[in-house]
Amino acid sequence: MCMMQAMGAMKKGLAILGSTGSVGTQTLEVVRSFPEMFEVVGLTCDRSVELLGRQAREFGPRYFHCNGAPDEKALIAATGACERDPLLLVGEEAVDVVVTATTGDVAIAPTLAAIDAGKQIALANKETVVMAGELVTERAEMNGVDILPLDSEPNAIWQCIRGEGEGSSVSRLIITASGGALRNTPIAKLKSVTPRQALRHPTWKMGRKITVDSATLMNKAFEVIEAHWLFGVDWDDIEIVIHPQSIVHSMVEFVDGSVKAQLSPPDMRLPIQYALAYPERMANPQIARFRPTETGALTFQEWERERYPCFEMAIGFARRGGTWPAALSGANDAAVEAFLSGRIGFLEIEQVIRAALEGHRNVDIPEIGDVLDAGRDGKARVFELVEG
Repeated sequence: MCMMQAMGAMKKGLAILGSTGSVGTQTLEVVRSFPEMFEVVGLTCDRSVELLGRQAREFGPRYFHCNGAPDEKALIAATGACERDPLLLVGEEAVDVVVTATTGDVAIAPTLAAIDAGKQIALANKETVVMAGELVTERAEMNGVDILPLDSEPNAIWQCIRGEGEGSSVSRLIITASGGALRNTPIAKLKSVTPRQALRHPTWKMGRKITVDSATLMNKAFEVIEAHWLFGVDWDDIEIVIHPQSIVHSMVEFVDGSVKAQLSPPDMRLPIQYALAYPERMANPQIARFRPTETGALTFQEWERERYPCFEMAIGFARRGGTWPAALSGANDAAVEAFLSGRIGFLEIEQVIRAALEGHRNVDIPEIGDVLDAGRDGKARVFELVEG
């Protein structure tokens, strides 16, 4: 029998998909700071079963899911939790908010299931909107579901827009980028960059894949795609700018020329907390405050096309619509994996993605199966090129 704990009337029930990753663990840090506000109803991971077990013992979820060995799962079950497939977990009555903190396409199906069940979506999984943006946003609107972005940049845009009312008052989105670990590396030396060098992000502590995406600027291309779908802003009205200090997380320009910006020290717990507590704001002494005189100058500069060839390529494919963005996402997953394993060089990431997508067969109005197939196809084509 499952251990069932009564949930306080004011608590939000959370299902955290990918609880052992960077965003997942930081989500639990926020929960740890506000135990009276949140109940962890379910936790899922891929194979970090030992960490999942520690999380289960601390937070006492009703449900869990992992792909570990049976004996490891038994340790978690000993806490009183029942194993539950994510597609079913997200629909549980006790769940109010589904936190998608996984990477890759594994979150798309559970996210759609959660939307159909009327759950709020706290979205950190970029691929969900990159690969299936039109499908996800249409389904959310149909079911009256809020998609609450957790990533600092779309979260900053959301904060700036909030309270401005409906309509077309937004004229431009300006998304900031740190420039990644290689922003000061001479372009002539990028060919010989190692995975270790690409993973030395100067301001953010993130997972390996997203850190490489930051170095290629692919993460900004994905954030432009997210912004296009989440905020309904035209492609031509979304810009990026290099901001090395990572203090200004994004800016919104309105039709009268006014610009709002969201500023804070680089700490993912702040956007996570904002989304989980929405529509309230809460004081958290664990999160550092912005102190202008200590921070000093805030600088902005143009991004260099020669340094970041992935960005323009990715936006070009995304603007085609259909299953092109899904194929792009899958191809990028495989290319980053190939780079991290030493099978291709840093500059070859863009080259193999572009070559892989040459053979993509687009579906103009895709269903979820088409989206997932396109992602798998993009990934497979990259692996074929790499092995060849």
